[in-house]
Amino acid sequence: MLYKPKSNQEPLWLVIVRLLRWHKPEGRLILMIPALWALFLAAAGKPPLPLVGVIILGTLATSAAGCVVNDLWDRDIDPQVERTRDRPLASRALSIKVGIVVGIIALTCAAVLAFYLNPLSFWLSVAAVPVILLYPGAKRVFPIPQLVLSIAWGFAVLISWSAVTQNISLPTWLLWGATVLWTLGFDTIYAMSDREDDRRIGVNSSALFFGQHTPTAIGIFFAATTILLAALGISIQLNAAFWITLIISSIGWFWQYLNLKNPKIPNHAYGQMFRQNVWIGFLLLLGMIIGF
Repeated sequence: MLYKPKSNQEPLWLVIVRLLRWHKPEGRLILMIPALWALFLAAAGKPPLPLVGVIILGTLATSAAGCVVNDLWDRDIDPQVERTRDRPLASRALSIKVGIVVGIIALTCAAVLAFYLNPLSFWLSVAAVPVILLYPGAKRVFPIPQLVLSIAWGFAVLISWSAVTQNISLPTWLLWGATVLWTLGFDTIYAMSDREDDRRIGVNSSALFFGQHTPTAIGIFFAATTILLAALGISIQLNAAFWITLIISSIGWFWQYLNLKNPKIPNHAYGQMFRQNVWIGFLLLLGMIIGF
């Protein structure tokens, strides 16, 4: 059976929307943010509109493919985790065949969009595919799987920057480093909500790896993100608007660090902090655009 309705009212298209996580836009936006950071910084605040469209659609297609690949890998693990047990493949609302078809369509859309880019950006897009495909398996063999996800996020910077400049320079790597560390920080926060389930099942996560020192590790990741973004702002001479948004963002990250140190923090707070990072990312994007 290709499709088993979750209820009599839920149509197939809505189940596929849940598979792609389009009903939870923050996860899609948070991949788009570093891609837009790179695009606007590389183009001095004025990227070509067609390229902006390609990058936005490309991140949506890529994140959709990533969600499907993740759920195919974890279809037998997700039912054992409170947060993920209702996902379409985990709950068997969709068959594996449908999941594979949807994933292939998403990857094909991303590939078509990649052909619009220059050769360097195209081959960086190709290089990102194995990381995306293998990330879900990392939690089974690698102690900090969130680092693999962070590297996948970093490709968004390299692809977008090179799509404008056709090269990769020191500022590119500063933004790449900031993106990797920021992703490692917010995704470790996200992983904290699943610690008990992950420990019981026997899969790895950065929240388990750092143990009681997890809030400190997250604080260090966010502090290093701030330092690299500051170095980037100096290197390309952004104006006061960028620095104001960076200060506000660093205050937000410090506030999250302080709250994470509270041993009585409720489990739902981790998801809230994850969503707060979406707003922080867009605030920084605004500062980068005005910063020129």
